[in-house]
Amino acid sequence: MALKSYVADKTNWRTMLKNEVEDLDLVSKKNALLAEIPGLINEVQATAIESEKIDISYPVLRYPTKIISLNFDKTPVISGILQGIKGQYLLLDGGVLNLRKFSSYHLVLNS
Repeated sequence: MALKSYVADKTNWRTMLKNEVEDLDLVSKKNALLAEIPGLINEVQATAIESEKIDISYPVLRYPTKIISLNFDKTPVISGILQGIKGQYLLLDGGVLNLRKFSSYHLVLNS
């Protein structure tokens, strides 16, 4: 909560799914943000963990050029070839599926 005035908590999900994202130096960003709230860090007796940057890469065969959102409420049966995973989204050849939106649904996957 202390950082919400310094970092927006919104991601343009369509831009993210097209892989039109800005590369950031996350270590520098972390250090800059921690410098904004030293009083709070001292108050809660928190310590910053020094860690190395870890690159996590999920393979994506093809990013969509146009985002078509798939919806089980409108289309009970969705099929397609999995092109990749980006966050909570499955990138299929016919559109993208937000898995978090349908977390309480009972799904059957066929190969």
